Amino acid sequence: MSLIASPFLPARGLRNAHLQSVLSSSPARARYATRKLAEAQASHQTLTLDAGEGIRLQGVLSTPPNPPGDALVLLLHGWEGSAESNYIRAAAARLLQEGHRVFRLNFRDHGGTHHLNPEIFHSGRIAEVVAAASDLVARLKVQRLAVGGWSLGGNFALRLGLASARARLPLQAIAAICPAIDPANTMEAMEAGLPLYLRYFEHKWRRSLARKRALFPARHDFDDAVLKLRMRPLTAYFAEHHTDYGSLENYFDAYSVAGERLAALPVAADILMAADDPVVPVTDFHRIAHLSQLRIELAEHGGHCGFLLDWHMNGYAEKWLAERFAALRPAPHTP
Repeated sequence: MSLIASPFLPARGLRNAHLQSVLSSSPARARYATRKLAEAQASHQTLTLDAGEGIRLQGVLSTPPNPPGDALVLLLHGWEGSAESNYIRAAAARLLQEGHRVFRLNFRDHGGTHHLNPEIFHSGRIAEVVAAASDLVARLKVQRLAVGGWSLGGNFALRLGLASARARLPLQAIAAICPAIDPANTMEAMEAGLPLYLRYFEHKWRRSLARKRALFPARHDFDDAVLKLRMRPLTAYFAEHHTDYGSLENYFDAYSVAGERLAALPVAADILMAADDPVVPVTDFHRIAHLSQLRIELAEHGGHCGFLLDWHMNGYAEKWLAERFAALRPAPHTP
């Protein structure tokens, strides 16, 4: 068991949770990530992966200038994010600068990949992410794998860890930033909090669903009245009509990692969490802090996946992630 206080302390004026959360998605942070990724001088290649049963997932493989070793870092974005999200690109840039090979995976229906699969994304689709990781490992001959995720992507990273032994993935490290632990509690936190976050996710999800319907009209016949539902009834509708779970409660339980579930992790997992996160309740982490496989770093500030150090948009989370994966770095070349 480990729950430690984080040394993260943002600059004066940046200690508001909502400011941290909003600025992480801002144009200023996007410019920072773009610049840092360019400075890494890596090559980038879009790959489409076999995720089993005819399912295809897509992502971006980034390789640093020096030939990489046998290791790979897999990065997983949050819900309605993508491989091009600011936090993903900033983290990839930092990892590339330290010599890591990085793959930024898009979940189904994220990052403009709606056309690849007829069925709709939902958070229970961990099997296809594990299968895609297996295809990636085999294709690139990966001997050492690390996975990092943010928010829902952090939840997927932890569940990938739980499935890694059965899938024979060479997983060495897991790092999750503000991961969703108990989805039911996350929903309640958003409903009780500042409406900004609920509206943000509602808007992006409705747009995604409308695009899916346009691409596969014969498969998806939900009308605009469904798309106008608020978050809870909209989630319930899709849990009941587009999953095998039958109810909202069963759906939430399907991807929850609360209780003792993470005790079965085959490798230790590092978690970075902010006490002032307005989306994922910090109480969920106190409830799992006794688990021996978890090392939880709790910051006083940071918002939801923010962790911005200063007004130049430098981030603590990408530094933290790189430190957790330092053991995977290629050994220095000896003439």
